[in-house]
Amino acid sequence: MIRSFLSVLFFAASSAVATAQFDLPFGGGGTTTTARLVAESTTVSPGMTVTLALELKHPEGWHSYYLNSGGIENSPVIEWTLPPGFSAGPIQWPVPEVKDGYSGKSLIYPGAPVLLVDLTAPADAKVGETVEVVANASWQICEEGCINEEREFKLSLPVAAVSVPDPAQATLFKAARARLPQPNAGWSVAAQSPDPAAEVVVRLSPMPGGTAPLAAPVEFIPNQKFLQPISAGGKVEKDGEAWVITLKRALKDMLEEPIPQGEMLSGIVVGGKRGTPEAYAVAIGETRIGDGSEPGGKAAASTAGGGAVVEGLGFSGFLVVLGGMLLGGLILNLMPCVFPVIGLKIMGFVNQAGDDRRQIIAHGLVFTLGVLVSFGVLSGILFTARAAGHVENWGNQLQNPWVVLVLMLLMFVLALNMFGLFEIGTSATSVGGSLQSKQGLAGSFFSGVLATVVATPCSGPFLGVAIGAAVGLPAGQFFTAFGAMAIGLSLPYLVLSAFPALIERLPRPGAWMESFKQGMSFLLFGTTAYLLWIYMAHIDVENMLGPVFGLTLIGLAAWVYGRWFLPHRKPGVRRAAVILALGFAVGGVWLTVPPKVDAAQSGAEAGELVWELWSQARVDELLKEGRPVYIDFTAKWCLTCQVNKKRAYTAEVVALMKRKNIVALRADKTKSSPEIDAKMRELDRSAIPVNVLLVPGKEPVITPEILSPGYLTELFNREVPDKETPPAS
Repeated sequence: MIRSFLSVLFFAASSAVATAQFDLPFGGGGTTTTARLVAESTTVSPGMTVTLALELKHPEGWHSYYLNSGGIENSPVIEWTLPPGFSAGPIQWPVPEVKDGYSGKSLIYPGAPVLLVDLTAPADAKVGETVEVVANASWQICEEGCINEEREFKLSLPVAAVSVPDPAQATLFKAARARLPQPNAGWSVAAQSPDPAAEVVVRLSPMPGGTAPLAAPVEFIPNQKFLQPISAGGKVEKDGEAWVITLKRALKDMLEEPIPQGEMLSGIVVGGKRGTPEAYAVAIGETRIGDGSEPGGKAAASTAGGGAVVEGLGFSGFLVVLGGMLLGGLILNLMPCVFPVIGLKIMGFVNQAGDDRRQIIAHGLVFTLGVLVSFGVLSGILFTARAAGHVENWGNQLQNPWVVLVLMLLMFVLALNMFGLFEIGTSATSVGGSLQSKQGLAGSFFSGVLATVVATPCSGPFLGVAIGAAVGLPAGQFFTAFGAMAIGLSLPYLVLSAFPALIERLPRPGAWMESFKQGMSFLLFGTTAYLLWIYMAHIDVENMLGPVFGLTLIGLAAWVYGRWFLPHRKPGVRRAAVILALGFAVGGVWLTVPPKVDAAQSGAEAGELVWELWSQARVDELLKEGRPVYIDFTAKWCLTCQVNKKRAYTAEVVALMKRKNIVALRADKTKSSPEIDAKMRELDRSAIPVNVLLVPGKEPVITPEILSPGYLTELFNREVPDKETPPAS
């Protein structure tokens, strides 16, 4: 009774405080959150997704809340007003801090949390138009009392054929993604609650072949208000290779109604010591909480639909899905991502015109086999991920930077070959020759594989709805549906191979074929550019110079090989051509590989320098506070600037700048900026790079153009006195 009275009293008092302060101007006398909404790209393209960020900079000592606040406090909410056809995804919640609150543990965001939301444009968005996105955001910040805050944001985004990342926001989005929990790729999750009034037991078992973290969980952050974190009286135990987490339920008095059996559980598992390689934060998808009555006393494991039972479709419903998958696969042949492969295959059919009919049919069947095998592998991966409770969308292989890299290099090499820079088919390239030779069945099989890999990220008419339905089907119907999609993709080639009369109507081989082949190479060059654009999103625009130079070296390798590895050349020349070509190719591939960055760490924790945007007002503000300022006048087109970035700002230099409380500002001249030009004239400089150290009470120090870690270390130690960095709010 006493506990119930205190809970009600606390709720009433908190509500009164929140209401009273909400009625005042935001912050009630100066306390207010600085908020902004920004986009990761300067444009949005039809059918593509651009990520938006709501950045909240709270006053010192104040905090906002996670999806589950842990008590009665309000979490951030965003209501969207979008143009027709546009859609906004859910908030992507960073890992919160756990602290003691009035009613138990609170899950909070102190300082400056960044909430990401994916905005998807419709496929029919008109290029050249500008769309306006309106977000009405509300959140609650608390210290001793609480304040409700609300803002309306308007964002204008031009619609362009290609979405262009905004380099000014790259650091913000990179750091925000580093604070998100990682997807669950290693644990099978089960939960049970024999006593609904007491506790919930969560069992994390390593999946075969998974990548479950080894360190013990130290916290479980629940998404549901009826559960409390481990630190609120829970416990963690080891059972064989599994971790068993016991979570206390929240006080019934704090809930609107009892939680029935069959409720879902989800959240974030945090483990390892923060700042060490063993540290992790893993998102756990929705899992049904059983009552402990399952066979063997085990909890019910999470299933494909986040705990929902996978049910099959009736005969008529399944036929509709099969028809959609078949028709969608057929239409995929007309999509831009698949059409370059059609060029390769059409060349093969033209070359085969007049050949033995059985041989032509064999080519069509082997091509179909390549498509079926590839679809079997990809759908098997999807089915396995679904069974583990980690459902991925079809075509998500392009979310892996290594897959994008391999596809990009493959398309580039094939484009160089079709353009005539070198020929595949000589003894030195037996692998490529066997894949692309006119009569080789391996070539048809490879074309089927390639068509599948580049087709699956696309979504044509009828396909999106059909795939959405097929992903939730049981095993038999699941694989049959994706088999129908594979047949649809390969159907035109089967028809051409089965009816030679159609092939005979194609133009006969002749000199025109060389021009046609070179023309088709530009489709592959375009596909390479598209994949390079996707790859840029994986590695960040700051690391883009390596892949550009890498592709240049690979093109040089192809030119050397095609120019000097010819039958009429002397053996020494041929050997030299192979050695040089291999050297250039290896160097090119090395330059294109994605940089190794620990995704579990933020940019600053990973030893990277976090740059703020330069403005004279910001410089004046920092100097007034007594903080030293380091300014980099730079541009994307300045090669020396890029070399300095890669060479000078080592982890040791970054640590020294943090210790001496030096704020790094970047003045980017990639686009024209009269303000930056005027500031450079003040410094008596007209060309970049220019790097300046400003220390309160001292004259500015302009560095040499070429920087080194040793020079910066000596400069900062000489000019800037040691001063501890103020604690983060």
